[in-house]
Amino acid sequence: MESHSTNRSIIADLSRPTLPVLLAAAAVLLGVILALHYARAGLTLSHYDAKGHLVVARRIFDSLTPGWVQIGAVWLPLPHLLNAVPVQIDFFYRTGAFGVGLSVVAFGALVCFLALTVLDATRSRLAAIVASLVVALNPDVLYLQSTPMTEPLLMALTAGAAWLSTRALQSGSARDVRRAGLMIAAACLTRYEAWPITASLLALGLLTLVWQGHGSWPAMRRVGRLAIYPAMAAVSFLALSRATVGEWFVDSGFFVADNVAMHRPLRALVSVWWGVHELTSYPLAVLGTLGLLLLIGRAFQNRHAAAWLPVIALAAAAALPWYAFYSGHPFRIRYMIPLIPVVGLGVGFAIGLAGRARPIVAVLALAAIVTGPKPLDSSAPMVLEAQWDRTHGVGRAQVTAYLRRHWDGEPIMASMGSLAHFMQELSEAGCRIRDFLHEGNGDIWLAALENPDPHAEWVLIEELAEGGDMLAARGRERPRFMAGYQRVAEGGGVALYRRGR
Repeated sequence: MESHSTNRSIIADLSRPTLPVLLAAAAVLLGVILALHYARAGLTLSHYDAKGHLVVARRIFDSLTPGWVQIGAVWLPLPHLLNAVPVQIDFFYRTGAFGVGLSVVAFGALVCFLALTVLDATRSRLAAIVASLVVALNPDVLYLQSTPMTEPLLMALTAGAAWLSTRALQSGSARDVRRAGLMIAAACLTRYEAWPITASLLALGLLTLVWQGHGSWPAMRRVGRLAIYPAMAAVSFLALSRATVGEWFVDSGFFVADNVAMHRPLRALVSVWWGVHELTSYPLAVLGTLGLLLLIGRAFQNRHAAAWLPVIALAAAAALPWYAFYSGHPFRIRYMIPLIPVVGLGVGFAIGLAGRARPIVAVLALAAIVTGPKPLDSSAPMVLEAQWDRTHGVGRAQVTAYLRRHWDGEPIMASMGSLAHFMQELSEAGCRIRDFLHEGNGDIWLAALENPDPHAEWVLIEELAEGGDMLAARGRERPRFMAGYQRVAEGGGVALYRRGR
């Protein structure tokens, strides 16, 4: 009887949306202002992956071989499906404006879900506000929500999934399970970080229900109903991967291993921790960690706190960068961005669960926010990382200028895996995706790899990044591969060849 009354109390607490909605509205307004700021600074598409996502979305309809096969299987499909129709309009394709709009809305939703979670777990408005500020004023989050990148959508969906799943697991309502399940499935189709988060969310949900006295089998049935949704999403993606690229899951071939943490698990973990406190600040990272530990401690003391234990699953986003660095993937600060909301949650729990020390902890948290990274910090790690390719972009402008003067509309062979960002840049020269021959064109691409001459008038090759792309490697392996072509332009590590006449 005690557990059921506790459940009713928890669900009742979940119906107070006024403060979270106000915080979300303020976040969207701030997000729009920052998006305009970065657009004027020319940084909206400065990250090569921002352009790459637009290309993948565009090629679903704009391709030599259009259709569902163009969805691909390396990146998860939901962000590209959402953008697929809008980016057929040149304005949205060249500027990324629709994708930016999605990111801003996701940013507002993220703030809303974080506030809801902290408010309902701690019953403290102050804790909810401060937790939101940790994320809403972070310059790295603010930069990413000003781009068509996929991290903002991931963070919103996983934060929403954690909050909704807590509600669903406590109520057992079919309606709540359906809402939470769809949110989890959407996250699992957005970025891979959602996969370990989902596994952790379900495991913690099961432990919580058993601890609250629901019994093992009833708890397993309740969690199982929720697990059906992400399981269907994962199976659907694996089937898509098999149908498009011939593999159930693509887990290699897209980076050159050069990380000092390779095969060193502790070093990889330290890299993740270092990235988190670089993105937030050491005081906030420590306070956030202590807040999560405080929630775990309270979960053993009372069942209301235990109900919110599953939201800690958001910290499982660390599993992906840890594994990447352990596998030798080059260090990218962006991979730790999804952990910033976890820091925000931890700070909120630290304040809300501090009892009489709540004002002191809140002052410490606010002081850390004020003295930490500033919202418009041009030297924020993510802002700097996004500009790594800018100098190469200046060099590639020479190739763009040559194509603008001499391109005759004939197909251009290029590896999308390496030069998707340049394909998007070439839209300014009038190039559409259907003007490129790339890996997504199946048999035509395979035939051109054997002999490009009958299939492409032009060939673009990335010769610098990670030792060059597959066409550069092909040329090294088979010196006669480019025998019929002349080098006509180069810049930024890219070489342009034209078939001899």
